[in-house]
Amino acid sequence: MKAMLPKSLRRLVAGITAAVVALTLLGVPGGAVAADGPGCRTVRLADIGWTDVTATTAMFSALVRDLGYDPVTTVLSVPVTYASLKNRDIDIFLGNWMPSMETDRHNYVAEGSVEVIRPNLTGARYTLAVPAYTWAQGLKDFDDIRRFAPQLDHAIYGIEPGNDGNRLVLGMLKQEQFGLRDFRLVESSEQGMLAEVERATKAHAPIVFLAWDPHPMNMRFDLRYLTGGDAVFGPNFGGAAVYTNTRAGYSAQCPNIGRLLRNLQFTTHGESEVMADILDRHATPEAAARAWLHAHRDTVRQWLTGVTTLDGRPASTAIAGAREAAGGTFAGFISGHKIPVGDWVATLIEYIKAHGRGLFDAISAIGGGSVNGLTALLAAVPGPLLILLLVALTWLLRRSWPTCLFVAAALLFIMNQGYWTETLQTLALVIVSVAMCTVIGVPIGIAAAHRPRLAAALHPVLDLMQTLPTFVYLIPTLVLFGLGVVPGLISTIIFALPAPIRLTQLGIAAVPEPLREAGAAFGATPLQMLLKIELPCAAATIITGISQCIMLSLSMVVIAALVGAGGLGVPVVRALNTVQIGMGFEAGFVIVLLAIILDRMTHSSASREPRT
Repeated sequence: MKAMLPKSLRRLVAGITAAVVALTLLGVPGGAVAADGPGCRTVRLADIGWTDVTATTAMFSALVRDLGYDPVTTVLSVPVTYASLKNRDIDIFLGNWMPSMETDRHNYVAEGSVEVIRPNLTGARYTLAVPAYTWAQGLKDFDDIRRFAPQLDHAIYGIEPGNDGNRLVLGMLKQEQFGLRDFRLVESSEQGMLAEVERATKAHAPIVFLAWDPHPMNMRFDLRYLTGGDAVFGPNFGGAAVYTNTRAGYSAQCPNIGRLLRNLQFTTHGESEVMADILDRHATPEAAARAWLHAHRDTVRQWLTGVTTLDGRPASTAIAGAREAAGGTFAGFISGHKIPVGDWVATLIEYIKAHGRGLFDAISAIGGGSVNGLTALLAAVPGPLLILLLVALTWLLRRSWPTCLFVAAALLFIMNQGYWTETLQTLALVIVSVAMCTVIGVPIGIAAAHRPRLAAALHPVLDLMQTLPTFVYLIPTLVLFGLGVVPGLISTIIFALPAPIRLTQLGIAAVPEPLREAGAAFGATPLQMLLKIELPCAAATIITGISQCIMLSLSMVVIAALVGAGGLGVPVVRALNTVQIGMGFEAGFVIVLLAIILDRMTHSSASREPRT
């Protein structure tokens, strides 16, 4: 039919159609667009875990929820966010920092799978910074960093592995720009980095870290942005704009949400206010967003110009009604009278931190020194010699040539894949954590086996230690010990300690009663009973508990990487955040091989029959 119409007539029909669409969009009272269809009810947003993106996403979610939509926010890394937009698993991303995310965004925009709506924030900054006292000491420019290398411990503090800012710093170090060949990047998270900055500030110690505006850190710390980093982060202290991105065709499919996205415009001060509520006053993102929106109604009215609810009603009326309804609901009343459990715990941690600094410094020195010292010792041994030593140890423990050959082949494969240094770091962490768990757990297990009341009291504590999400351990340990291997070590010990306690108690309790009676008949003292009868009989079970402790410790390597402990968890997290399938598989396979090696080396000891 289209081919049968004259060309001039086809142009006339197209023009009339475009005019009708325009009149439809503009003819709604107040300049509003047509209401979205039911398929637009669920609005899927990506949050990359940065507090500023969390704040803007929470504000947008609060608005669209009041308009009758169902916002769903998923925490993803930047590369995964763009892959999800392309796959149409995510609809909207409000945190596209440019130009630092140009590498992440470019291909998707070029192929048309991601649409750039508009900048929702201008005047942002993103580069390296130092505390004001360090700046006053002379560290003012990127070229000055190398002069402060000993005071900085050759470290620059970044955020999560795979982040675009981290990649810029890693590229700078790899290319040996500014003479920073011997420097390393400590990767953890936004909150981990800020905790380390707070520790350094209180100690008046120099530190170089990634910083950006908007962020409450600019109000919380007296910091200075370093000059001279234009070649790395761009001009004007990494001057940036933050853009709104959507999946291809989303604004056309959901024009009402599209209009709201085109209206959305934040300010650095406004975002910092919401972020301060989240970080400093511990409000939930939703509560902080709603409080800000309620206090800035004029701004909200500008955002809602030409926007309706999902069913086509005026947006301003619907939002006012939603606020009144929310305040009068039973859930609103309950949440408005929240029991401040979190505040109590935070106050307790602050009190402990203020009054236990000497103890925590001692623990940090012992734990961190043990892991770092063992790592340095393992690294000092030539790789081939260390492999031979581990094979010899395997022979002493297993007396099995196939097992020895497997250990040698697995270690050579790890070296071949380029993860030898990370493996040594992880191995040192596991050895120290297992040694401490054994020293602490076996005596406690023995005591629990002889004292039923102690065993009953320990049972819920051990359950809590193993069922509490492991990420929760990182919060107090990070505050108390700062970034590095120590919070990872402490969290690993807490998680793995129940295994040797439980199995030691089980092994001692399972000693046959006739053996105890025979020992008593021969006049054995309690210590002799323990050393000569109970421990030999329970040895297999105790060693099984230690073997389980090794496996549990290895399962924590990724957790340790999130607080700057290094090791094999770093490439795993980096691969996840950058969607590098090959790197993730390689690092994961290396962890599996290390687990098999350690399991095979200890398995036979656990299976041998005890001598009595």
